[in-house]
Amino acid sequence: MKKQEKQKKREDDQRWTLADRLGAETEAKLLAKKRALAEEEQRCRAAEEARRREEARRREEQKSFAELLEESALDWRKFK
Repeated sequence: MKKQEKQKKREDDQRWTLADRLGAETEAKLLAKKRALAEEEQRCRAAEEARRREEARRREEQKSFAELLEESALDWRKFK
């Protein structure tokens, strides 16, 4: 009889979700925190991407004539 009661109690405990155990207020706080962290991560990614673009732009401005000439697809032999 005790085994059946313990088994039934375990089954009842397993049916509960995390939201049921924590309560609505705590669940709402956790969801808000999750959203805030996701937004912060998105802002960091956007800032990092902007920094990379700015760095690439600066590198492009600082290139010497020799570097620009080497990157050029033009072949001087064609225009000789």
